[in-house]
Amino acid sequence: MDKLSVMNAFCRIVERGSFARAAEDLGVSPALLSREVKLLEESLGATLLSRTTRSMSLTDPGRLYYEAARDILGAVGGVEDRIRAHAGAVRGELKVNASTSFGQEVIAPLLPGFLETYPELRITLSLDDRVVDMVEGGFDVSIRIRQMMPDSTLVARKIATMRQRIFASPGYLAQAGTPATPGDIAGHRIVGFLLGDHLAEWELSGPDGAQTLHLDPRLKVGNSLVLRDLLIAGYGIGTLPDFISGPAEARGDLVRVLPGWALPAREIAAVTASRFGMDTKVAAFLDRLRAALGG
Repeated sequence: MDKLSVMNAFCRIVERGSFARAAEDLGVSPALLSREVKLLEESLGATLLSRTTRSMSLTDPGRLYYEAARDILGAVGGVEDRIRAHAGAVRGELKVNASTSFGQEVIAPLLPGFLETYPELRITLSLDDRVVDMVEGGFDVSIRIRQMMPDSTLVARKIATMRQRIFASPGYLAQAGTPATPGDIAGHRIVGFLLGDHLAEWELSGPDGAQTLHLDPRLKVGNSLVLRDLLIAGYGIGTLPDFISGPAEARGDLVRVLPGWALPAREIAAVTASRFGMDTKVAAFLDRLRAALGG
């Protein structure tokens, strides 16, 4: 019995929650995985998976074996990655997940040059504004912009800081007037960001300290690029991250409202499932991403 192979198969079964899905990932038959798990259980003298026709769950010995196997595989993978990194090998399949706006505005433009640098690398970029299950999706790295990372089983590495400020179009401000203080914002049309933690409450910091604005946006959208386009079109006032607002501000399509005030900064983090170092291709990708973000 190839212990590392069986450990890898067992961990994949647990993480995918299905023999069939794990078999598809590994390119083998579900029957083969079932036999391997049965042989493993016989060798240990313990039941690791409680199985019925409709469900599967870990037993206590199974949970102990899974946690230990995951750590062992991670350690072995980390050693292999360090050896590959030393040899300068960046190859294979890299699966990246990010939000739609960040993926379109930041990641997509750097991919052609990155792939040219590493011709043996293949990339799958998945854009989703929801926080996805990295293990279920099979992602190597997920780029998230959050104040907190709720899943303690994942590892988040800061790669940059995102700042968020208030914007409107010159045309809108010429028509509706330019707010002079945070309190003036309430008298304007607000475009709210549906997926953010500041939809109806803006915590601003500025020259007069901190102020909290309680707002009731008539229009709420779930995509930062749509929000930007609505602001450019002159609908009202809203907040944008710097990686989206930068080009529009440079062109003069948007101007800062209350330029001395801003929402709390957020961390742009690279989230991985491994606690034992970083895969070579992930490290190369993040180095390129940091450079693109000016880090």
